[in-house]
Amino acid sequence: MRSSWIALAFVAVMASCTSTPTGPYAPMTEVARSTSRAENLNREGADLIASDPAKAEELLREALTADLYLGPAHNNLGVVFLNAGKLYEAANEFEWARKLMPGHPDPRVNLGICLDRAGRVEDAIESFDAALQVSPGYLPAIEGAALAMVRASRDDERLAGWLDEIAMRGDGLWNQWARRQRASRP
Repeated sequence: MRSSWIALAFVAVMASCTSTPTGPYAPMTEVARSTSRAENLNREGADLIASDPAKAEELLREALTADLYLGPAHNNLGVVFLNAGKLYEAANEFEWARKLMPGHPDPRVNLGICLDRAGRVEDAIESFDAALQVSPGYLPAIEGAALAMVRASRDDERLAGWLDEIAMRGDGLWNQWARRQRASRP
């Protein structure tokens, strides 16, 4: 009788060891994913990033619980963290987004901004370069790379061309900044 209880306890322990872990970063089966719900939550969260970051974070975490592999939700959660100064958490989310969105430059640009704020200028420039490889001529990547190079007083043969591009295509503040930088360079 005792051996049957031991055998039953062993089966119960083994079953619990092989169960799938839960939580937002646990692997999901295709059946368990709710991509449409996650996309809706992502949109709601993205709309609140500037006005209500705490609610945006809550919705984005819920979106990732519904579908861990929704790259835009990782990118948007990274923006929430970046705006809050949580650079490590932001970089982690941008890395997730970068892997899940291989053809999109935004996670790479956002990672570059994060790395620049952390004082890792060379890594930031590499991230902006990666965004430009994915999407040549992408203005936010050009702006980020140029700003990082100017702040680091780094000479690069591409900088003059990037400043010209920003002066032509950038919005008001970027346009003015690029013109001032161009005027101060030989």
